[in-house]
Amino acid sequence: MRTLPLTLAAALAATLLLTACADGKAGDDDAKNADPANGSACAIGDLGVEVGAGAAPAAGDTGNVTVTLTNQGAQCTLKGFPSVDLAAEDSTTSVSPEEGAKAQPLTLGKGGTTSFTITYVRGEAGSAKSLAVRKASFTLPGAPEDAHDLTWSYGEVARRDGSSSGGAAEASVGGFESSGD
Repeated sequence: MRTLPLTLAAALAATLLLTACADGKAGDDDAKNADPANGSACAIGDLGVEVGAGAAPAAGDTGNVTVTLTNQGAQCTLKGFPSVDLAAEDSTTSVSPEEGAKAQPLTLGKGGTTSFTITYVRGEAGSAKSLAVRKASFTLPGAPEDAHDLTWSYGEVARRDGSSSGGAAEASVGGFESSGD
């Protein structure tokens, strides 16, 4: 008699696993793996945004821009990394997650806070090997259509490969960190 419920549970688990793999999302970047279907993905419109910076003082120095989010709506979940783009007058580059970082799901109740950090290497002003960033935009996992723009006043950002044409910014974004409730 016990084998029937166990067999049924195993079959159900296998079906769910195959369904998850068949939708093409298994293995996608963490930033795309939020679960908006359950209605709990956090939305920019429900969050207060504050920015604090430890700007890099000179070319070659590392700086940090910390974005703190406060949930002003119903409980929601962040699952993945924020998606960050740095925009200059003539180009935009996406910022990759910190090397080796693993995103952990984070649930925010009303009034709960979290933060993420953009780390960058300051470039030389006016150099072709730097990106003259004017704006940073970020979106949350599960809500890629809602972007929040930040004015970038922390100096130019070095290009990752040191090239003067194209080249990604020498920058990374960390995962969401719990700031306490």
